[in-house]
Amino acid sequence: MHIFMIIFPILLTVLFTLALIPLLVWMERRVAALIQDRLGPNRCNIKGVRLGGMIQPFADMLKLLFKEEFYPKHVKHKIYYILAPGIVFASSFLSFMVIPYADDITLDNYTYQIQALPIELGVLWIFAFAGLGVYGIIIAGWSSHNKYSILGSLRASSQVISYEIAMGLSIVSMLITYGSISLNDMVHFQSELIFGFIPAWGIVLQPLAGLIFIVTAFAETNRAPFDAAEGESEIVAGYHTEYSAMKFALFFMGEYIAMTAASALIVTLFFGGYQIPWLNTQSMHEHINLIIMALMALLPLVSLGFVSWMRRNNSCDISRRRETYFATILITIFVLALESFFLYLLISGLNGQQSSVFIMILQIGSFALKVMMMNFVFVWVRWTFPRFRYDQTQHLGWRILLPLSLFNIFVTATFVVVSGV
Repeated sequence: MHIFMIIFPILLTVLFTLALIPLLVWMERRVAALIQDRLGPNRCNIKGVRLGGMIQPFADMLKLLFKEEFYPKHVKHKIYYILAPGIVFASSFLSFMVIPYADDITLDNYTYQIQALPIELGVLWIFAFAGLGVYGIIIAGWSSHNKYSILGSLRASSQVISYEIAMGLSIVSMLITYGSISLNDMVHFQSELIFGFIPAWGIVLQPLAGLIFIVTAFAETNRAPFDAAEGESEIVAGYHTEYSAMKFALFFMGEYIAMTAASALIVTLFFGGYQIPWLNTQSMHEHINLIIMALMALLPLVSLGFVSWMRRNNSCDISRRRETYFATILITIFVLALESFFLYLLISGLNGQQSSVFIMILQIGSFALKVMMMNFVFVWVRWTFPRFRYDQTQHLGWRILLPLSLFNIFVTATFVVVSGV
């Protein structure tokens, strides 16, 4: 058990980064299709099974995996050319290591932190590795020996510098509010209630800092409308123009991991992290049976809504109706199994350690749901707003967000000093 609890957060990190990429690609395409009033991926299948388009990301992954590696002859520094995608990928992955997925748990007199790297540096660690990602982009553009690539890398570097200052200053106001750089301490702070009924989330305490941070997170991850660094209509594909196969896939995966890491940090700083609204860890221990009964009531309703959505969207084709039928049977079996498990827990009762493990699973689920909702916002914004011009990007970063973040620090510090909080 001791070894497993040490490895468990590392497995969660791999799950939230690498294993989540196919799901994010599917969500990107489905949301884009919904916004543009089209169907999205629905042809790729295995023996007629489409899984709502989920087979397509795996087909793309196999295509990139077996695609021929191509090295342009004009590339002079092949070592840097090869290293650049790995730097972008590794910096995005390592920035996720300090995110807390659940509250500390005590089992057999050992207290475990549900973090892949349980250190107190918190925000500082994330900023250190998130800032390193731009080095990979700069090296990729320079080593490609291509004018479009170098233009894309220059745009990316200037954009990161412009927005990282405003992002850092927005974090300063949060550090003043929370009084700690530990992400777990910040989540504990947000478990309290304001006036007895409003969750003390960062977005409630610091709405301006939350807005600034979310906007700068879009710019830091090169997501539209801040994707001038890879603007297809202007510079072909920017810094990764000369890359193909798995080297391109590393850039591709690095972008989605960075998006998930940004979503996880936004959730941790401003939306209560792993905390369920109005239910901190102590109150969950006190009302564990009520929580189980609430889950038993909600699970059939959510499943029924999902099955109804599938039937409504797959009613025009015989093969899709057959697939929906089998999916409904599988979902029904899964729901009945969970309901039986919850009933068993109510009848047998939970001791202290079992209750802690159950609460940990619920908090991980709460964190995952919030992260996916924030990822949906990233995708939603990408397919809603057009790309900003380069001068508009710089104007927003230097002349709007930077003064606002400085003003927010001044107001926050003044309030803390005057109120003596």
